[in-house]
Amino acid sequence: MDSADILYEVTDGIAVVTINRPHKKNAMGWGALAQFRDALRQAAADDDVLAVVITGAGGAFCAGTDLSELGETAADRRGGNRDADEWPWMVASCPKPVVAAIDGPAVGMGADIATQADLRIASTRARIAWNFVHRGLVPDTGAGSYLLPRQIGLSNALRLVLSGEFLEADEALRLGYVMEVVAPEELGRRAIDLARRISRGSPFAARRAKQLIYAGLGRDEAGHLAAHRTALQECFASADHKEGVASFIERREPRFTGR
Repeated sequence: MDSADILYEVTDGIAVVTINRPHKKNAMGWGALAQFRDALRQAAADDDVLAVVITGAGGAFCAGTDLSELGETAADRRGGNRDADEWPWMVASCPKPVVAAIDGPAVGMGADIATQADLRIASTRARIAWNFVHRGLVPDTGAGSYLLPRQIGLSNALRLVLSGEFLEADEALRLGYVMEVVAPEELGRRAIDLARRISRGSPFAARRAKQLIYAGLGRDEAGHLAAHRTALQECFASADHKEGVASFIERREPRFTGR
């Protein structure tokens, strides 16, 4: 997949999805958003893809929704009709590990997309803002109101969402929102290195672990343990588990197949 607005490239098991609208600071209209979702679905369906990196072109991550399109879009179609979409959380729903490489502004929907990523790394010039209240909105994908408090704590999330003020890279690191802050020229390489590190294990087990963690945010203990037992039994029966044990006994690197 390669279009004017979204670039998609797979190298050595890492899919890089680049929002490519630098003239708009990578603000996305509904067409670009649909292409972005298609790229994530493509990565999810490709057995050769072990992890995904999301980034933006031209020194910006994503400046949110392209507001110039709003006047031409009916209210019930804004947000890409997410209620009818099977992937309302398009990034968190991806079964592969996802790293957001944040360079420059990540604003509005861009901040919510980054919040949906499993891990985040930022450049020194990254600036993140959930500025929805300035447009008369709540965080549009729900990540800013659901995942963000769990990532940085209730008070910090409330401050950022209610004020709409920018979170600078150094504070994002202090709050644990990003794992690392690096120079802009190092961001792409470090994000891919991180994606490789977190995709060395069994894809079969990683897919189920990610699903358990996210689903567990809304389950009670009994419901979580029931789902955990099912996932564990599936892992015990998998080829990846057999390979993991064999590679340990034989003192070699495992050759996982995701099955």
